[in-house]
Amino acid sequence: MMMKFLFSLMFMVPLSFLKVGFWFNQCIYMVLIFLFLVEISLSSAYCNISYFMGVDLLSYMMILLSLWICSLMVMASEGIFSSKYYYKLYLFVLLILLISLFCTFASMNLFVFYLFFEFSLIPTLILIVGWGYQPERIQAGVYLLFYTLVASLPMMVSIFYYYNLNGSLDFFFFFKSVEFFAFYLCMSMVFLVKMPMYFVHLWLPKAHVEAPVSGSMILAGVMLKLGGYGLMRLMQIMIPLAIKVNMIFIVIGLIGGFFVSLICLRQGDIKSLIAYSSVAHMGLVLGGIMTLNYWGLSGSLVMMVAHGLCSSGLFCLANISYERLGSRSFYLNKGLINLMPSMSLWWFLLSSSNMAAPPSLNLLGEIMLINSLVSWSMFTMIFMSLISFFSAAYSLFLYAYSQHGKLFSGLYSFSMGSVREYLLLFLHWFPLNILVLKGEFLVLWS
Repeated sequence: MMMKFLFSLMFMVPLSFLKVGFWFNQCIYMVLIFLFLVEISLSSAYCNISYFMGVDLLSYMMILLSLWICSLMVMASEGIFSSKYYYKLYLFVLLILLISLFCTFASMNLFVFYLFFEFSLIPTLILIVGWGYQPERIQAGVYLLFYTLVASLPMMVSIFYYYNLNGSLDFFFFFKSVEFFAFYLCMSMVFLVKMPMYFVHLWLPKAHVEAPVSGSMILAGVMLKLGGYGLMRLMQIMIPLAIKVNMIFIVIGLIGGFFVSLICLRQGDIKSLIAYSSVAHMGLVLGGIMTLNYWGLSGSLVMMVAHGLCSSGLFCLANISYERLGSRSFYLNKGLINLMPSMSLWWFLLSSSNMAAPPSLNLLGEIMLINSLVSWSMFTMIFMSLISFFSAAYSLFLYAYSQHGKLFSGLYSFSMGSVREYLLLFLHWFPLNILVLKGEFLVLWS
């Protein structure tokens, strides 16, 4: 069953090079999403197994998110299509990225997971360096590459160590626990960089600011989730040690989330603010996973899906303003409610979702994570409340500064958004708010 979807994606490669490939590709992505929803039966254990691939609820949601975000990336990149800027190559790179993400999430073997996890870095790098905006994109690419690679070599060594110890790398046969701090650090570090955890997050704002809109969407939407997904899968072999050590990472996640929320309030660049807000949200996810309880893991999954849709939508909005005004600075993006009145509603809807207002999935995720962290220790309430408060503060700051005030650029016209842009934002916002009605679907796994 899973191999069928992999072959569907692989046979899309020639389509990338057709003249009508741009919108045709997107239609096929949507058909694949529909087939994936209809045909894949789901249980809390691995099912639909073919060769090295299978899905349980966690990988199912992540694959669905990857397919969804990749189809929306095509829709958001109309600028590349209309300017004919190597758009066939762009579609090809995007497809290779989707295939690598699909194999990463569907893999049931740790080494295959590691292989595709590292491979997904290359198309992302090509997207940033090839279609980015400023010359600094080379530096951003180097940051992204080296942060990940420095952490990933120790992980490979620890995978070989575990294979020697356990005799199998299939997730299903993870029986032996390892109580060895160096192993724990080597295994977790690559995921902590990818999430990113505070202290190893500096590559993220750089990569986001320099990336094209599609690069930002896939980074915020799916690539950060690789970190949380990997931790969830691998924490089970380190539980005896994790119970003693995880406190360090919960504290870093929560205090780091609070500091990053303060940093958000001092940003002058819209994309930079949204990127830093990702670090704050993923700090909560990290805390939830590290508590090792049911609430925490379920809440982290909900929060990752919610953040993937919400952040990606905000990056689309930032790009829509950037295409009109040619700047991402708050000093120039003022009074946009006068320039694009209809778009102001979408700014409001996605900003409010970002601050976890009902009925968004972010609220459900935050409530579950608060349950998890407070049951772990009462003291986490202090930083949870601060993060919740300041996340509302910077979301409000983002909305108020960009929409209100006098148009700085001297444009006294108004600019309607195209239907494509409204559809793009609707397809981010609608699942983000409608999935709350099916909340049990996201937490029925153990």
